[in-house]
Amino acid sequence: MTEDTQELETVDKAHVEETGEEPRMPGHESQMKDKPEWEPRYPGSGRLKGKVAIVTGGDSGIGRATAILFAREGAKVAIAYLEEDDDAKFTADRIKDEGSEALLHRGDLGDPEVGKELVKKTIHQWGRLDVLVNNAGEQHPDEDITDITVEQLQRTFQTNIFSMFYLVQAARPHLKKGASIINCTSITMYQGSKELLDYSSTKGAITAFTRSLSENLIADGIRVNGVAPGPIWTPLNPFGGASKEKMKTFGEDTPMGRPGQPNEVAPAFLFLACEDSSYMSGQVLHPNGGTVVNG
Repeated sequence: MTEDTQELETVDKAHVEETGEEPRMPGHESQMKDKPEWEPRYPGSGRLKGKVAIVTGGDSGIGRATAILFAREGAKVAIAYLEEDDDAKFTADRIKDEGSEALLHRGDLGDPEVGKELVKKTIHQWGRLDVLVNNAGEQHPDEDITDITVEQLQRTFQTNIFSMFYLVQAARPHLKKGASIINCTSITMYQGSKELLDYSSTKGAITAFTRSLSENLIADGIRVNGVAPGPIWTPLNPFGGASKEKMKTFGEDTPMGRPGQPNEVAPAFLFLACEDSSYMSGQVLHPNGGTVVNG
């Protein structure tokens, strides 16, 4: 068997396992010395009272801050996460502290069956689904395009964009008029990123998916929007998602001169999830430290 044939068989697989190129990823927030800020900043006002939400990547980072903020606003929250049980339990406990309910679902969302099971468990638990936050993602820094392996390329697309298709397909029968889908894209979609070629490409796909899905679902009263964060202090970058060189000045190239915190991004998801944004669909919000982008 030739090397080319081996690569072809990898591409033909429906699901690619973790590559192991960054063995510490996606990383445990519990192990970070400088902990991200996830706490909601204001009292809740019931903007998601009676609602049920799914937040992928909800164990840490932006997902954690969003899940807890949703809980403060009255939502019951199902959290999907890859393997960080300690982080997921911490988030679930904080959701309960807010007087709400949490459901944890462990698994690789790049596998369509995992997403189906997540939706099935959510509906069984609470009987409805009102908000779907597609936030889970992975990235692998490479200085040269030739360093991106076939496995890494498919794995990155599988986690970042294929999973969104799978989850929306699974959720669609349960989404009624007034439901909201929010996809996490990135500033890299607008600026590009010389060391995150595959990752930034998936984010471009996510933005196009967001706009197209909005056109597809708007007649049924389902809104679809996106959030494009800039550099945010989460486990993803320090545990291997950014080069050591980039981590030395992480976020300092923004106009605000610093990285953002998860609780500075979560309110954008809340706004798009609730009726405050009832006249918005197909749009992207940009919590990115003041960088001006088009779109």
